[in-house]
Amino acid sequence: MACVAKKCGIRFKPPSIILIYEDKDKEKTRQRIMPVRNFSKFSDCSIAAEQLKNNPRHKAYLEGVSLRQLEKLHSLLKGHLRGESLAESLEKAQREETIDPEEDMNKLDDKELAKRKSIMDELFEKNRKKKDDPDFIYDVEVEFPQDEQLESCGWDVESGEEV
Repeated sequence: MACVAKKCGIRFKPPSIILIYEDKDKEKTRQRIMPVRNFSKFSDCSIAAEQLKNNPRHKAYLEGVSLRQLEKLHSLLKGHLRGESLAESLEKAQREETIDPEEDMNKLDDKELAKRKSIMDELFEKNRKKKDDPDFIYDVEVEFPQDEQLESCGWDVESGEEV
């Protein structure tokens, strides 16, 4: 069965993920409700999202939905179970998905670093120009202005000391 995911959302009571997809064989728009079972305010969102995506009953439907989106929906559900409002949960999810350019990623543990890298990869793929895009230009040449005095850095200055 060929289906293309159009929208993905969440319902709090009963807790479930709702997928609106287009059935390519019959050319109809359909809705699939996938209940989220055994999920509490202490559950790990990434594990729950992975289990839902790999569930044999839902696997064919969730191919077009990214794991990151399923994790975000599970985190919204987790926030609701903790008693947070939807606005608070959305704000918290937004803070987790933005990357601070001033943050030192060398100090992060492996799990947080992998999470940040996946966010950057997703953002790169979203902004990437592909050959099929209408505004794609093959060989772009850009000249940068040289009006300002170039700053010299300490590492590029030759010194008398040899290593």
